[in-house]
Amino acid sequence: MFTRAIVRPPGANFFEGLTTAGLGPPDLDRALRQHEAYCRALRKCGLVLTTLEVDAAHPDSTFVEDTAVLVGGVPADRSGGPRAILTRPGAASRRGEVESVRAALAGLLPVSAIRTIESPATLDGGDVCQAEGHFFIGISDRTNEAGANQLADLVKGLGCTSSFVDIRATEGATGLLHLKSGLAYLGDNRLVVTDSLADRSDFSAYELVRVDSGEDYAANCVRVNDFVLIAAGYPAFKPRLQALGYQTIALEMSEFQKMDGGLSCLSLRF
Repeated sequence: MFTRAIVRPPGANFFEGLTTAGLGPPDLDRALRQHEAYCRALRKCGLVLTTLEVDAAHPDSTFVEDTAVLVGGVPADRSGGPRAILTRPGAASRRGEVESVRAALAGLLPVSAIRTIESPATLDGGDVCQAEGHFFIGISDRTNEAGANQLADLVKGLGCTSSFVDIRATEGATGLLHLKSGLAYLGDNRLVVTDSLADRSDFSAYELVRVDSGEDYAANCVRVNDFVLIAAGYPAFKPRLQALGYQTIALEMSEFQKMDGGLSCLSLRF
């Protein structure tokens, strides 16, 4: 069960952030309304929010998930193991986002529970999908092998296993920006996957909930306690989850999609 989340609203220069989407610049007023609705949904799920101030120096900083990996639901948490692993984002322009998140976590967790990914490693939180005691770690344009290995060593100390999933573009395959652009863990031994990931042996031990090829963006959904947050506008995916017994909350994400962001990107949940 999650009890808290860290969020940060987008700033006036949100449109200056990194993006490959090709969907045009975001509308800030609409983005702020969508962010407010997202925060209301987290509260409906039972979470207490820590809202960070807008970071004008970093236009991508609303995507707080990339700055830390928060570990939960493993027995070693009770014996003083790391619960927060601060990342070293793969985009150099984003590395300054980590310090304010570090300060926020230091006010919520014991100092001994916080670790840091060190250079030359790079790691984005969006490349890390925890499935209970196992961590899927994406090797991407933002997360390198050194970052994946450092994270794997840290979670091994908690008694967890990990595996690497290379999502970089190869001949005949389209790369994902982050692993969680195409993968989500729902609990119940179920993974949401896009077609580009569904046939990988990494996921063979799980029940797969496949996302139709025209609805790939919907794969970035988030299980938060009794609900699954989903992006609005993907009519095939919502009933598929509801048929499995999940309660869903659909949220408009158009302005964040323009900046390569999804639902998981907008919060750190723990």
